[in-house]
Amino acid sequence: MAFIDGIADFRSDTVTRPTPEMRKAMAEAEVGDDVYGEDPTVNALEEESAAAVGKPAAVFVPTGSMGNQLAIGSLTRPGDEVVCVEAAHVRNYEVAAAAAVSGVQFRTLPGPGGRMTAEEVGAAIDRSHYHMPRISMLVWENTHNVSGGTVVPYDMMVATTAVARQGGLSVHIDGARIFNAVAATGTSAVEFAGLADTIQFCFSKGLGAPIGSILCGSEDVIEEARYIRKRLGGGMRQVGVIAAPARIALRDRDRLSEDHEVARLLAEGLANRYPEAVDLASVETNMVVVDAGAFPFPVAELVDGLAGRGVVIGTLGPRMIRLVTHRDVNADDVVRLLSVVDELS
Repeated sequence: MAFIDGIADFRSDTVTRPTPEMRKAMAEAEVGDDVYGEDPTVNALEEESAAAVGKPAAVFVPTGSMGNQLAIGSLTRPGDEVVCVEAAHVRNYEVAAAAAVSGVQFRTLPGPGGRMTAEEVGAAIDRSHYHMPRISMLVWENTHNVSGGTVVPYDMMVATTAVARQGGLSVHIDGARIFNAVAATGTSAVEFAGLADTIQFCFSKGLGAPIGSILCGSEDVIEEARYIRKRLGGGMRQVGVIAAPARIALRDRDRLSEDHEVARLLAEGLANRYPEAVDLASVETNMVVVDAGAFPFPVAELVDGLAGRGVVIGTLGPRMIRLVTHRDVNADDVVRLLSVVDELS
């Protein structure tokens, strides 16, 4: 449903607001000093998160970007290269943290849909020799944000990761939306995470908590990540108040399939009106990327018209729109959006 003020916000799944149950949990959370390992709510969240992806340990962090950077810092050395796709979040949207903090750079592959083949990764490893930077890590992003929430197929991850392992690379999964991939495919989070040394996922995206992400891995790696977290200013104190809603979000992760159903409804509604506007095959999870050039009206008119009806959308340029479904929008909000499209047509 729309927010209590009537606004239906399709810009991102980061815009969700804490539920009454989350707010109650925040107010009643048992807390302690997390730097000393004494916050029982954080400790419970870390245990539950690690179990959800089949890892021995986890560390709670404010953001997914910090989680990704802790993985890189724990598993690489300055001067190393990290293999990822060109449009990886860890490369493009974390303000060059890997270079600034860990002293590493990226070896990119084209990566449509966030995909990297075994042959591509093998060729990159082969080119890394005495005169070249050492490649020491492979990073997956699943689901892949820039591609519109597409899922990197598990079988591809298995084959490509095997080549990376043969080349001596560590593996990290930027799984900010890994549970969307789980909902879309039926492949478990444990199976996905089993391919990697570390996996990061966010509580504040589709899961719907107000803040927080987590990095999961072996006990040794997480101990190192916790040390680097402190170096970066991420040592937190009585943060059970934000771990409490994250626990609820994690508990309710199976509801993500509902968001996928709303996204499909929205995509089909737009495609029925303007077939060139949406590639239905690319709508796999909770994102719909729209080519607004297929509309007979300017994007600005659509944005303004929707705003007048209490619907907010985000644009990716003069022609592209990204619509994201989440807990706080539903089928009724899709009808609101489509009605404005009809009025402008």
